[in-house]
Amino acid sequence: MKRLLLSSLAAALLTVGATASAESLRIGFADPLSSLDPQLNNHAGDRSVDLHFWDLLVENKWNKLQPGLAVSWKPVDPKTWEFKLRKGVKWADGKPFTAEDVIFSYQRARNVPGSVATFAGYLRTVESVSAPDPYTLIVKTNVPNPDLPLNLASVHIVSKHVGEKASTEDYNAGRAVVGTGPFKFVSYTPGDRVIMARNDDYWDGKSPWEHVNYRYINNGAARTAALLSGDVDVIDKVSASDIARLKQSPNVSVYPYPGLRVMLLQPSFKDGPTPFITDNSGKPLAKNPLLDVRVRRALSLAINRDAIVTRIMQNTAGVANQWMPKDTFGYNPDVKNIPFDAAQAKKLLAEAGFPEGFKLTMHVPNDRYPQGPETAQAVAQFWSRIGVKTQVEVVPWAVYSSRANKNEYAMSMLAWGNGTGEASYALVNVLATVDAKKGLGASNWGHYSSPGVDRALDESTAEFDPAKREAILRRSVKIVSDEVGVLPLYHYQNIWAAKKGLKVSPLSSDRTAAMMVTKVGK
Repeated sequence: MKRLLLSSLAAALLTVGATASAESLRIGFADPLSSLDPQLNNHAGDRSVDLHFWDLLVENKWNKLQPGLAVSWKPVDPKTWEFKLRKGVKWADGKPFTAEDVIFSYQRARNVPGSVATFAGYLRTVESVSAPDPYTLIVKTNVPNPDLPLNLASVHIVSKHVGEKASTEDYNAGRAVVGTGPFKFVSYTPGDRVIMARNDDYWDGKSPWEHVNYRYINNGAARTAALLSGDVDVIDKVSASDIARLKQSPNVSVYPYPGLRVMLLQPSFKDGPTPFITDNSGKPLAKNPLLDVRVRRALSLAINRDAIVTRIMQNTAGVANQWMPKDTFGYNPDVKNIPFDAAQAKKLLAEAGFPEGFKLTMHVPNDRYPQGPETAQAVAQFWSRIGVKTQVEVVPWAVYSSRANKNEYAMSMLAWGNGTGEASYALVNVLATVDAKKGLGASNWGHYSSPGVDRALDESTAEFDPAKREAILRRSVKIVSDEVGVLPLYHYQNIWAAKKGLKVSPLSSDRTAAMMVTKVGK
């Protein structure tokens, strides 16, 4: 695609970005961007960019709900919520924000054409949305849902007057990027960068950064080199192999924080043969061996997670035995660490009818997860040692996400962000039985399906008592663990690095945004 420019201002801002004036900020980010349409795909790169242009009804910052475009909310009855909206907010074109924009946004987000990671799951309990006046919103749910405000903290609000006439292509071209956020659109070069200018009329005050050059650099070493050479001011997802070097640099500060993102492997639960699982002679197997829990458990036991964390991640991650890290809502302390036991793994394979193993191809993206391909290669070696001769195929994210979403791969990799800070987020998107109409299982690439997990999700959604709800979520963790629905590997740390004089403070999960960056002492 050709570079898309709003005006000659874009070229000027590129020049400003190159000189890094005191009022400009240049960010080198790792996660690919699929679109500027904030309701198309629930991808980390997209959501980080979205934060600059668009607001949310309720903000989830520091894992706590904060007022956004709604200043307050309350349950009227178990199935009805009232939200009072912020007055005086304007869209980037000067038109006022009202409840009609929220109603339109929630209708649109349920079914955006071309989505491979829908936001519909966050709206699965919404029965209707109405507005008795321009600044009051009434949301009725089909079941009691104590987490409705948290669910809505993931769906960006777009303008009705622009959005009802716009397609995803209009957002990518910038024509529809008319938000209420802290920055305005200047230009977008797919696969390269987004240029932004400060929104001086932003309702929450002006950003200290007049211009932002948000540049996609998918390679960790290249991001580090760009920071050290002064080409960018901030980088995210710092490569584990570069941390020591950056800490030794007198011109750089490193900011590590405990992370919520978990690295998972997703086995395919598809019936029948697949080209990515064969016998040792290369002939496709009539039945998918991954459907046997003994095989999935054998693969999990064969992985030395401590070695991966130490050698591949260089201790910038923690071993995972479930999708949530310790001390989070829904983490189950009764689920023990998964031992490394190759002998038991071989025994389980033999019991399942594969004493000589089989051949397996695992797929991973090459431009998405820090140390993802290296992790996959290590896992492949562990599996090959128990007789499951594993080949790793590394493909671009754009190809990978589309094929994985269709359950075409035998074994896929997912680094799930757990962005709401509690266990139900993954239940809705990664572990629930795939149901596009309900918005469930959007990232359940292996099509894992468990009646116990689905029941726990339904029960937790409707439970208002926090202690009872957490008990339900913990039960779901035990079910997934027992069934080996996914193979958890490790939890990432969130690591940013910046030039001296700048400080990076996380806002939400591992998102990266200009709003997180301040001058030291400010």
